[in-house]
Amino acid sequence: MLNNLLLVASQVGTLFLMMGVGFLLSKAGKLSASSVNQITFLLLYVVVPCLVVDALQTEKDPALLHTVGVGFVVLLILYGIYAGVIMLLFRRLAPDTRDTLRFGVLYGNVGFMGIPLIRAVLGERGLIYATVSLAVFTLLNWSHGVVLMGGRKELSVKKAVLNPGILGTVVGLLLFLLAVRLPATVGDAVSFLGSMNTPLAMVIIGAQMAQADLKAAFRDRRLYLATLFKLVIFPLAAALALVPLKLDPMLYSAIVILLATPTAGTTAMFAQQFRRDPVIEAEMVSLSTLLSIISLPVFAVVAKALGGA
Repeated sequence: MLNNLLLVASQVGTLFLMMGVGFLLSKAGKLSASSVNQITFLLLYVVVPCLVVDALQTEKDPALLHTVGVGFVVLLILYGIYAGVIMLLFRRLAPDTRDTLRFGVLYGNVGFMGIPLIRAVLGERGLIYATVSLAVFTLLNWSHGVVLMGGRKELSVKKAVLNPGILGTVVGLLLFLLAVRLPATVGDAVSFLGSMNTPLAMVIIGAQMAQADLKAAFRDRRLYLATLFKLVIFPLAAALALVPLKLDPMLYSAIVILLATPTAGTTAMFAQQFRRDPVIEAEMVSLSTLLSIISLPVFAVVAKALGGA
């Protein structure tokens, strides 16, 4: 197990080195906030959908389709349970800070951090299960997440359904179900664009961290409690609860690993859009991301061991 832990730690370390590039570029003034926003748009609207479509360009397999469906249902149930648990947290804090921390505890960086990690730990096959998690995350993020941060009046069914993550998944699934393979020229272009996800996402996360007050983050006890739930308690609970279900080993590993990812960067966008607490959001994203360099390798090894991947 020690060898597996060191191997995964080195893979996670590679991702953090790429984050370091974004961090240094931002600190040096070579990667501005507007540049980060533009690259984020490229990732969300082009790269991630291409990655999802490319991952689903595989032979039609009824067993695989069943496993994907099971994963979708399991994730919905887990998110539903955790959505109830977070309502018990931070009740004494001001609403703006309380809701921001609750959102950060529930929603992890599945797209930018999770997908590169799944590719590194589980290989290309694991990306199929990562796309399921991304679809559930996106759907809930733009429905429950919006209600949590902005109230029911801000809920938009159009945004919850018609967004790049969901549309990319729908297109990919349709091609998979119809057994349609993209022409070589188109398929290669989609694949190349999708392969940009890991380096670009890591650079962006590093640049976002450079804009946060890391010293303040390490002094805030509230952030440690939130990060404990995000990086340890929730993924550990899932890892133990899912063992009796005897899920597909790779699906099990993907679910546990993705639940262990640090706080999602969309917390920043929602905090600003709905006038919540943008400072504590930036600090939580940074603190949870930094501490995940310790927790992620552990959960990746635990997931593979318990799931039998």
